[in-house]
Amino acid sequence: MEIEKKIKDSMEVIEKEEDKELHININKKRKKCYRRGGIRTLPFILANEVCDRFASAGFHSNLISYLTQELNMPLVAASNTLTNFGGTSSFTPLIGALIADSFAGRFWTITVGSLIYELGLVSITVSTILPNLRPPPCPTQVNCQEATSSQLWILYISLLLTSIGSGGIRPCVVPFSADQFNMTKNGVASRKWNLFNWYFFIMGFASLSALTIVVYVQDNLGWGLGLGIPTIAMLISIIAFVLGAPLYKTVKPEGSPLVRLAQVIVAAVRKRNEALPEDPKLLYQNRELDAAISLEGRLLHSDQYKWLDKAAIVTEEEAKDPNATPNLWKLATVHRVEELKSIIRMLPIWASGILLITSSSHLHSFVIQQARSMDRHLSHSFQISPANMSIFSVLTMMTGVILYERFFVPFARRFTGNPSGITCLQRMGVGFVINILATVISALVEIKRKSVAAKYHLLDDPKATIPISVFWLVPQYCMHGVAEIFMSVGHLEFLFDQSPESMRSSATALYCITTAIGNYMGTLLVSLVHKYTGKERNWLPDRNLNRGRLDYYYFLVSGIQVINLIYYVICAWFYTYKPLEEISEKDKEGDLEKANENISSVNLKDGREEEKKEFTKDV
Repeated sequence: MEIEKKIKDSMEVIEKEEDKELHININKKRKKCYRRGGIRTLPFILANEVCDRFASAGFHSNLISYLTQELNMPLVAASNTLTNFGGTSSFTPLIGALIADSFAGRFWTITVGSLIYELGLVSITVSTILPNLRPPPCPTQVNCQEATSSQLWILYISLLLTSIGSGGIRPCVVPFSADQFNMTKNGVASRKWNLFNWYFFIMGFASLSALTIVVYVQDNLGWGLGLGIPTIAMLISIIAFVLGAPLYKTVKPEGSPLVRLAQVIVAAVRKRNEALPEDPKLLYQNRELDAAISLEGRLLHSDQYKWLDKAAIVTEEEAKDPNATPNLWKLATVHRVEELKSIIRMLPIWASGILLITSSSHLHSFVIQQARSMDRHLSHSFQISPANMSIFSVLTMMTGVILYERFFVPFARRFTGNPSGITCLQRMGVGFVINILATVISALVEIKRKSVAAKYHLLDDPKATIPISVFWLVPQYCMHGVAEIFMSVGHLEFLFDQSPESMRSSATALYCITTAIGNYMGTLLVSLVHKYTGKERNWLPDRNLNRGRLDYYYFLVSGIQVINLIYYVICAWFYTYKPLEEISEKDKEGDLEKANENISSVNLKDGREEEKKEFTKDV
């Protein structure tokens, strides 16, 4: 008892000495930040994002056609190649996030990543212009000469460069955009618009432009010009982004988040034999030490994963000199322990997105091949490209975001009282259900397509145009667009909101890693299905989709998604939101975001309340 009393007295002395200096330092940092950021940065960031997504969509949306029609690769091999590199480009964001959060910062990570991505686009554009870098044309698609290993290596190098470039861009763009605004709970509630909804809307607009312009050029005017346009767009995006540098609010990186997580684990292991105090207020807290990584508020103690709390136990030896700088490998603050707890709590929900990506990773490639075999004429003289069909998904997503923001959220808010209408977890759950329905519809449409092919005796002619309108594919595209409004936006918002503020680039990287693991598992699934469904009646044949069983594959992935939905519901039911001592800010002057600030506590569920000091100062 004497030791605990001594520790408690020491902690009170520390807080009294720290609070005044801490409040001054925080005010200085925020005052400096308010001079930058806000609405005026959006034209530069959005110009960068529109051009970047335009380039990315223009490059990837129709690449399956380039591999199968120009490089003469078999369908499964081409699809696996794109999926594997898609997985790689979703793993590299973890490296980019660690670089940004540790030392480089988000601005420079995005800039360097964009330059590397540009090199990849230049490489593949050059390869489409020079005839000796691709095999001879094969219009019949029968007994075609496939690309040589040297020709494929040009492709692989280009895809690798774009994957590395994506690693610098993707994990940092959303957090960097959020850095320009007040993203505390009160700040978000005070705005009538949702950053994540409008981010996806802008990305949809850029993708729509690419799908209508670039894909048409690729199919009708040549691949050299078709890939040259995205290359130029990417260059413009880099220039636009760099021009806005003087206006951006930048957050200084405060060391590797992985190191902080490792320090908590090591400290907890070292003190595994120590007894936890009955009063969690006796655990170590240091406002000054955590100031740089808790600008929006400190994480409060929670009762989950109590074995990690041992990292914050103050021993008698450590209590002797309360002013000494702690060894973070032996003693961690409550805030840092709760950072690790937040990540652990997020992982089951995060993992639920993996099987969803696994199920849908190859759908785009297969649907393009379906569309290629169907009647695509809008008039006697004009027909749309198979890759253009993605327009319907993008249009649905863009329209849906507006309807969701303007009608659904105010309507749902009346019943839930939630400023966002429904929670991120509820939003994701709706997305899972809609995605399952979309995949089932895909299977039914494939059954219809093959029945028409059989009726007109076209099953053995892979180049024939089956007399069934390509617009039979529209419902599934629209359903996938609606699913993205709920699932993709909700998933990203959940990871951003529930992650520690100093790890938001890393949290966005987790979103990308979901895609990476899902793509690799999708490749494994497709390879196994292709290998073990026989040669005569293969579900996914290399050349003639009419003799395949693509509908069986769609039903298979629908079943996988149902199992995943059950898993998600269980995880969401038991999820606990992070407890946060939030710093509230009320916007006064638009983009300057001048505010009166106060620190207020958020009570824990068990009803324990701690009186917090409040401070108010005009900025």
